Amino acid sequence: MKEWIEVAQNMIEWIETYPDCRRVLDGLSDEMGYSPWYCSVLFHDVTGMTIKAYTSGRRLACAAEEIRDTDERILDIALKYGYSSQEAFSRVFKQQFGCTPAAYRKKPIPIPLQIHKVVLFPDYYEKERIKNMEESRLGISVEYIPAHKYMGIWEKKASNYGEFWEHHDCDTVCGYVTSMEKNAHPVVTPHTAGWKVENGKRIYFYGTGVEDGFSGPVPEGFELREVSGSYYLVFSYPSFDYLDENADVMTAVEKLAWNFDPKTMGYEWNEDECPDYQRHNPEKLGYQILRPVKKM
Repeated sequence: MKEWIEVAQNMIEWIETYPDCRRVLDGLSDEMGYSPWYCSVLFHDVTGMTIKAYTSGRRLACAAEEIRDTDERILDIALKYGYSSQEAFSRVFKQQFGCTPAAYRKKPIPIPLQIHKVVLFPDYYEKERIKNMEESRLGISVEYIPAHKYMGIWEKKASNYGEFWEHHDCDTVCGYVTSMEKNAHPVVTPHTAGWKVENGKRIYFYGTGVEDGFSGPVPEGFELREVSGSYYLVFSYPSFDYLDENADVMTAVEKLAWNFDPKTMGYEWNEDECPDYQRHNPEKLGYQILRPVKKM
């Protein structure tokens, strides 16, 4: 099973590298060394999607991101991603997202983009893992986050990342969040998650900070909340190898964050007023937990 998952992830990465390929199945077959039929069966068994559906979704998502982030002509973007005409592209775009490409460019709104899928997780390496993280690289710093808006889902039945996805579809939620990158807050960026203390219990939330002028629309199941400005203690570990070190890094940072006494730095927790935030970007940022504080 592990070998199948690794192959499926390699297939996903190949599709990401060649999103405009016109003969995806043949290309995957040549690259992976399996027959087109076997590639199709393996991909569907691991991801729950057909290669055609995933590829079509990713092409449309990449096209939408280019419409949002560039000034390239919509016709050129449509042709680049394999659509026969701007009209055909616009028809598919509106059917999928409820607005035309031109309207989305003028005013980007949350839309359910097909995200870059990940099926290979560190859990599959747990039994083989050798502890490689260096605890001396753990850090504590102070950061101020000004008042902002946050669009997300607060799941009262979840206290962590894994439990959250037991109640929500990852692709759909992450697709909406990814679509908001142009309207995102510069500090509380897309996919910044966290915890909010309610009735003495931490509940987990997931979403993105949004720019001050954003007022909607808000996707079904999401909420738009105002968050007060606050200083935060940032418990962190810098960039690391996701597959080899993720479990150790997250455990170490969380142990430090949840057991730290802020009085040693002249602060007290401000969690009744502001949320805790979680930043997870292994290759670039590393892992961080941010807990709000105020001066004693």
